[in-house]
Amino acid sequence: MLGEFGMKERDKQVLKKRSVALCKEMVVDELLIQYLQAESILTDSMAESILVKETSHKRSWHLLTLLPKRGPKAFSSFCTALRETEQDHLYELLISCPDKERCVDPRFPLPVQECPVPAKRARLNESIEMCLDTDCPVTTAVQPCTPEFYDSHCQQAYRMQSSPRGLVLVLSNVDFEASEFEMRRGGEVDEDVLKRLFVELNFIVVLRKNLTAQDMRECIEKFTQRTEHREMDCCAVCLLSHGKEGGVYGTDGELLELDWVFEAFDNARCPQLQNKPKMFFIQACRGVLPVSEEMDNGVDQLDGSERTQSPGCEQRDAGRDEESERQNREREERERERLRVKLPQRSDMICGFASLKGWGTAAMRNTKKGSWYIQELNNAVRQRARDTHLSDILVQVNGRIKEREGYAPGSAHHRCKEMSEFNSSLCKDLFLFPKYYPPN
Repeated sequence: MLGEFGMKERDKQVLKKRSVALCKEMVVDELLIQYLQAESILTDSMAESILVKETSHKRSWHLLTLLPKRGPKAFSSFCTALRETEQDHLYELLISCPDKERCVDPRFPLPVQECPVPAKRARLNESIEMCLDTDCPVTTAVQPCTPEFYDSHCQQAYRMQSSPRGLVLVLSNVDFEASEFEMRRGGEVDEDVLKRLFVELNFIVVLRKNLTAQDMRECIEKFTQRTEHREMDCCAVCLLSHGKEGGVYGTDGELLELDWVFEAFDNARCPQLQNKPKMFFIQACRGVLPVSEEMDNGVDQLDGSERTQSPGCEQRDAGRDEESERQNREREERERERLRVKLPQRSDMICGFASLKGWGTAAMRNTKKGSWYIQELNNAVRQRARDTHLSDILVQVNGRIKEREGYAPGSAHHRCKEMSEFNSSLCKDLFLFPKYYPPN
């Protein structure tokens, strides 16, 4: 029925005119597609045909080719979907008058406006995420990996061939119920930057906003149990919030401990991600992490091969009695258990932190353009992921953060500094091999 009544001609022309910008900037994720399905704009088969596309550009282009055939309400539903998925700049782009080429999201100030930095009360045992205004690098497209680079580096690297590459969970707290925490102005920008980056890297992004600490735990637990992890080659978790030593805050002011987060992804609790790289990025302030004294007794590797062949492989003599056979089976089982490959409780993880451990450290955030750390991470990955593994990319991020300096005239934080760091239990090079898919 929809095919008989196409989109209005003027709406088709708007989509056509804005198609380049939409393909470059639109995040076509599960949430956007689900909204269009709920509005009966897309069928299940159409949704599947979009999400299986290998790149963000292909997903966007396929969606734009389908919309003009989906009836007169398709354009308005699409615009609403953009707003629902917080892509307001693209919504404004579509609904603006032809002569109004530049639209500004009313939630954010114009670049020329000053954003005063309110005085912040000192808080015991925690540092403060500062709000600062300064320039940041221009975002460029993710540079593609070449076949030659992939062929020469894939052997010593983690497998990175699946499409999509993996799932990404972004938990972002901007508005806090607890009165002692200020709104994290600019936090919405980080969300958008990370969504665009990971979608262009061919990840499926799951964004959840403004959660209490308990809601964050439940969201993480559900994420670790998603069956898609088995078919994908890696995953990532981004936590954006206020923080203190060893954790980040929920909107209720309760602490989500980072050690619990890492534990949720360890080899025992998340076996579908065993031997696969797990990336964590923490945009929050930090303190001294508690030292765990628990012993690591090891975890059996899921479907793990044995170190060597069992010595009990001789043929059995015919006519053995049942008791002898039972004892032999038990002996063989004990031997297999002894020889089974074990994994450490926690491995194959890399975590980037916006600030250092210790008292008085702060993570800086630009109220218009997002946090320093997410800005630099975004730019470094886009420029260097084509031929640089993630550990070296994070070293480059550290270097860029080291060079940055706060600009907040009249504030105690004018010319302040930040220093990021990362830790790693990766066992191979982690190349993302962006936009390259080896032939089967």
